[in-house]
Amino acid sequence: MDNLSLTNVAERVLAAYAEYPCAAAGVETRLLFDRERNQYALVTLGWEGVHHHYSVVAHLEIVNGKIRIQEDNTEEGIAADLEAAGVPKDRIVWAFAILRSGPLPSMRRRENKLPRSIS
Repeated sequence: MDNLSLTNVAERVLAAYAEYPCAAAGVETRLLFDRERNQYALVTLGWEGVHHHYSVVAHLEIVNGKIRIQEDNTEEGIAADLEAAGVPKDRIVWAFAILRSGPLPSMRRRENKLPRSIS
């Protein structure tokens, strides 16, 4: 599958999830598609009484001809839906399962950049 086909599948699968109504009144689903950067997400947001609600239901990206699942908070798992839509198993990867050497960027020690008066 080429990137355009993967894009079409990612958008179709997420759009199908967006059709499910939110259980909470005042909360809605939104599709976020950035075709230039190959990022595709479904989020829920709104207000539940006085509490603001924001949640990522699913976040997909296309990298090197594969769909990388960055986040999956669906009940059955979005990988099965991608596969059912025609994406071969070897073209679906989970971001958290990608092996890296060394610490993740967010876990690297940072130098203390605070002014001396605050540190």
